[in-house]
Amino acid sequence: MQSVGSEYIQSLISPGESETLEFKRTTAEKREVSKSVCAMANQRGGRVVIGVDPDGRIVGQQVSDRTIERLSQTLSEIDPPVIPSIDRIGLGNGLEALAVKVDAGYSKPYSYRNVAYLRVGNTNRVLSRAEYDRLIIEHAHGERRWENEPAAGWTIDRIDSGELVRTVREAIRRGRLENPATEEPAELLRGLGLLRAGQLLRAGAVLFGLSEYLEVDYPQCMLRVAKFRGRDRSEFLDNRQFYGNAFSLLRAAERFLIDNLPIAGRITSESFERVDTPLYPTEALREALANAFCHRDYSIGGGSVAVAIYDDRLEITSSGTLHFGLTAATLFEPHESLPWNPLIARSFHRRGIIETWGRGIAKMAELATGAGLPEPGIEEVAGCVTVRFAPSRYVPPQRIGHNLTERQRAVLEVINGAGAHGLAFGDIASQLDAGLTPRQIRSDLSLLRSLNLIFIEGHARKARWKLSSE
Repeated sequence: MQSVGSEYIQSLISPGESETLEFKRTTAEKREVSKSVCAMANQRGGRVVIGVDPDGRIVGQQVSDRTIERLSQTLSEIDPPVIPSIDRIGLGNGLEALAVKVDAGYSKPYSYRNVAYLRVGNTNRVLSRAEYDRLIIEHAHGERRWENEPAAGWTIDRIDSGELVRTVREAIRRGRLENPATEEPAELLRGLGLLRAGQLLRAGAVLFGLSEYLEVDYPQCMLRVAKFRGRDRSEFLDNRQFYGNAFSLLRAAERFLIDNLPIAGRITSESFERVDTPLYPTEALREALANAFCHRDYSIGGGSVAVAIYDDRLEITSSGTLHFGLTAATLFEPHESLPWNPLIARSFHRRGIIETWGRGIAKMAELATGAGLPEPGIEEVAGCVTVRFAPSRYVPPQRIGHNLTERQRAVLEVINGAGAHGLAFGDIASQLDAGLTPRQIRSDLSLLRSLNLIFIEGHARKARWKLSSE
């Protein structure tokens, strides 16, 4: 506990109440203060500022040593114990405010008076049984988790030694591993922390196992890839699945993307030549794939990593949920690197596929926006995490309840190019193949209108065709 300058309180409360900041008027609300401190310890930590109205008006109160003693006594009812700091903030009029600060706890879940709370936005709510169990699992995760358990029945002859040697050589080249002066598989696995008392760990099987053994013992070491015609899953253009170690599955996913990514064409300012590039930046997709393989929950027997290409988006999905208090929104903020599978993530890092310090998501977003795309979206639903990329330009669908021809897609692109102003029939015809008849163009416009892809505004010569916003 220490005395600090009165200007300090302004810097504390200026952001307003949030997941990490709450205001209380007086210490008479000490039980509510303790609930908030408990909830914050179960999340990312934070501060409770006492002497401030919920609307942010500083009111202060008289504070004595007895006031601090009573507040500390109430806070001591949090179990396991937390050790928050309490700053006394002089307001210059005989009144003071108090700032109670708590860090994210290491012994979650915490309870106040036998009830565990979680901070959600600027409110506290009671943990559900599932959330309580999740925090217990996360607390035990450092010592015992799926990846660092022995791979029962596995011997080193089930390992792809070539993949193992390539990983170690690359790690040495990058200065991320000392040269072991041997390429004997057992020694290399031991150096990577994947062998314990002569027994291969599950992480070693995931990283380097041969596919014929993984398919039988760990069928969750699977990649599913699909390309759909249109914007939903009603029709497949390609649909395959692969079994294998994480490195081989990453390569298979990259090959699928290279073969199937839509190509975006543009004219450079330096010349009249057309430059064709993938619609989505491949480096950003690789970052998303690497994150999926490193952070997914391998304990889910039917789990996988999935890649799906639609006309209007690309999705990379992995089994499992977000952990350690992270949400889809906070992933884009600076955060500590907390991989769910640190042994697997460490080998990906040593191989040069990922970086550390929680930069993966931020880097992926930078690569996407740097290529002119919207920032990728992240969604957690139904026990899976999905990263979604969207194109920067309009991509005419191939199917919306009906197969669209290349000519009809060309009509959509022409109309889209006009933006909100739309195009008259003659302007559309002038930008299409000169061999098309007015009747063919009108037929295409009529079909596209019936599918709610376009609409017509105005009459006669003022009529303009526009792209539907839905």
